[in-house]
Amino acid sequence: MTNAERPTPRTVVPIERSLLIAEAFDQAQVTELRHSVTSCARAAGLSGQRLDDFVLAVNELITNAVRHGGGRGWLRLWRAAESVLCEVSDHGQGISTQRLHDRRRPAPDTAGGWGLWLARELSDTMQVETGSAGTTVRISTDLQAPQPTGHGD
Repeated sequence: MTNAERPTPRTVVPIERSLLIAEAFDQAQVTELRHSVTSCARAAGLSGQRLDDFVLAVNELITNAVRHGGGRGWLRLWRAAESVLCEVSDHGQGISTQRLHDRRRPAPDTAGGWGLWLARELSDTMQVETGSAGTTVRISTDLQAPQPTGHGD
């Protein structure tokens, strides 16, 4: 390939059967990646509000990686038994302990600080590993909405 030729479009090749996406990204790929996550999560069985919530949570994580994590990141999306999981990693400075453990809803007039809060609220589980070498956030959403437990049923 010469410098004048356009690069071949990326192809995401699953490493494992359940892996749906494994891709590096930067600001230029955020929208495209969000659309890929939507398509793959839908194909894995998410639908309706659960799909919308999951995609918004993933979008917040990839946006955070670009804004606060060194300008780029790595996303993995896969399906496990009855859930869809997403892991976003970056190479930023990490998240402060205070910020990480603050579970309060940001004030309505706050311009930033919504990403982790939204991801936590819109997914069924969220785990964060962070340090000076970067941050990895893993979220999951059950394919079926959890059934409420009846009191006195």
